[in-house]
Amino acid sequence: MDAAWLVPAALGFGLAVGVGASAAVVAAHARGQRAAAVVSPAVPDGVEEVVDALESAGVVLDSSNNVVTCSTAAVSLGLVWNHVLVHQELVDLVDRVRREGLASNEEMQLPRGPFGDAQVHLLVRAAPLGSRYVLLLADDRTEAYRLEDVRRDFVANISHELKTPIGAIGLLAEALESAADEPDEVQRFARRLTVEAERLRSLTHEIIELSRLQAADALEHAERVKVDSIVAQAVDANRVSAESHRITIVAQADSTAVVWGDESMLVTAVHNLIANAIQYSPDGTRVGVGVMHRDGAIEIAVTDQGVGIPESERDRVFERFFRVDSARSRQTGGTGLGLSIVKHVVQNHGGDVRVWSQQGRGSTFTIRLPEAEAAAAAPTRGART
Repeated sequence: MDAAWLVPAALGFGLAVGVGASAAVVAAHARGQRAAAVVSPAVPDGVEEVVDALESAGVVLDSSNNVVTCSTAAVSLGLVWNHVLVHQELVDLVDRVRREGLASNEEMQLPRGPFGDAQVHLLVRAAPLGSRYVLLLADDRTEAYRLEDVRRDFVANISHELKTPIGAIGLLAEALESAADEPDEVQRFARRLTVEAERLRSLTHEIIELSRLQAADALEHAERVKVDSIVAQAVDANRVSAESHRITIVAQADSTAVVWGDESMLVTAVHNLIANAIQYSPDGTRVGVGVMHRDGAIEIAVTDQGVGIPESERDRVFERFFRVDSARSRQTGGTGLGLSIVKHVVQNHGGDVRVWSQQGRGSTFTIRLPEAEAAAAAPTRGART
């Protein structure tokens, strides 16, 4: 609901000087200063209901800047405490509106509370209500600003990541032209060109996949899916890569485990975890994939015997383009988007993904998904008959 209509609407309530409020003047302070008038808690009929109905945080203040009424959102955002406006910036805006008699808009970045460094980005609007009251509305834009920062960083990272394969392809094309009379060199440059083209293809595919996962209708075609089918497909897709490094994939599925979701997305998530395990494991080791029930959830765990992840970097492994070992990842063609895609797939399915790791001993990534209700009428994908 657009809160802009409230000003004329509230005027229609007939707010006027002295309506529904009685003032009591208190004694002067010992130093001769006049104390603020204490306003009766009575609020004109309908104002509280209108303020509560707003999506914006709403505050109504009297001529002494006492809060007459406010919405729950205004309190939760830390704008009002103990019936007063917390931030001086808001008080200054209200004073200016009361002095000039005109509505005013401002964007503000304010502390969320007295502790920590959290900030809220607000679009604040203030307007006079009659001759005594001022209406203050605040729209929380914090998430919009965060998403804009993510978008900007994402674009910058994409530009950086694309430079490497595009630049390499250009140089290799020039090298091929200059080595036209040397068949061995032509073959070597052609193999390198194929590798860089594959890296570019993979990066482009994962960027598109990540964008699709962030769409509102990412689970438009959700259905009941058997988890052993998800695991089998993901293992098969990584079999050639594992064999080339003499890595054994050991999978223990559970034929009774069923989740609700998009099968292709879930296969992609498990595939990325297995591919990541192979990428960071020494040759001749094992990668394990296990499925189990726990407290109404289905857990899919992928364990490797690799180098492990430093504790300081475990919280960052699901960030876009973050690599624990950049040199190794680039050498093996990693894009830095695989684990980010896993996180988005799992979150879209109402689950989460966790990581345990110990340097020198390996890592375990665990996907937790809500278990689908038994005996549903809908058909189950991956069911064996």
